[in-house]
Amino acid sequence: MNEKPTPTVWPTLRYDDASAALTFLTGVFGFREALVVRDDDGDIVHAELRWPEGGAVMFGTCKATDGPHAQMKAGVGAVYVVTEDVDGLHERVHGAAEIAGPLRDTDYGSRDFTVRDPEGNLWTFGDYRGAP
Repeated sequence: MNEKPTPTVWPTLRYDDASAALTFLTGVFGFREALVVRDDDGDIVHAELRWPEGGAVMFGTCKATDGPHAQMKAGVGAVYVVTEDVDGLHERVHGAAEIAGPLRDTDYGSRDFTVRDPEGNLWTFGDYRGAP
């Protein structure tokens, strides 16, 4: 069976410009758009993106003022994303995103790097899948 399981943990981020974030996350990192809900002004109030290797992330605009997530600020999140092609992804995003942590091999067995998205959130991409 090749189908990836449905994600059950969803990191959630907020952006001042959620439309630009959508373009960046899909165009630079390679996420796939699954659902985008816009308000009457065209602002993204809820978006779901899937990672091709499994997993997902949600985000929306900081302009939304209802619910508990309304207090979240843009640019303060951090997400770890597993990928089998760390070096290839690093090459693809180099120059398109600020490298916040260089490509490295860790003491716990991961090869990874960290980038900052245009609003300041940190994204670490590595091949470490966690302890068994």
